[in-house]
Amino acid sequence: MLDIYLKECLYFTSSRISRIITKMAEEEFLKSGLSPTAAYLLMVIYENEGISQKQIGGILHLQPSTVTRIVEKLMAKGLVYNNVEGRLSLIFTTDKGKELEAIIHVCWNSLRERYSEIIGKDLADELSLKLELLSNELEK
Repeated sequence: MLDIYLKECLYFTSSRISRIITKMAEEEFLKSGLSPTAAYLLMVIYENEGISQKQIGGILHLQPSTVTRIVEKLMAKGLVYNNVEGRLSLIFTTDKGKELEAIIHVCWNSLRERYSEIIGKDLADELSLKLELLSNELEK
């Protein structure tokens, strides 16, 4: 009976898949020397040089304190810097940070290929889109 409760529980099943995919992501992004979240944050900055921390949080659905912590770690590694304009802190990549862009994209592609080989590319894409829609609905 408990088995049925767990299989039918969105909380339990989503937590389980989160743990599995997080482990896979950590293994793939190890090559970059960054956590998956830090790598995704850098990807956002690559596409939006001079972005605010608030905008980063909105794009990645992260709390402001989490964005601040990750940006501070990236700054300590010399990968990003902030340019303060009044009350606004804008984030840019350094040359050292830009050098990681190619390896981060390799890690990202490797992660996608890894789980797509297991469940199939079409299902992986469909699940990602459906989970995005579900997340949006549940946040309302």
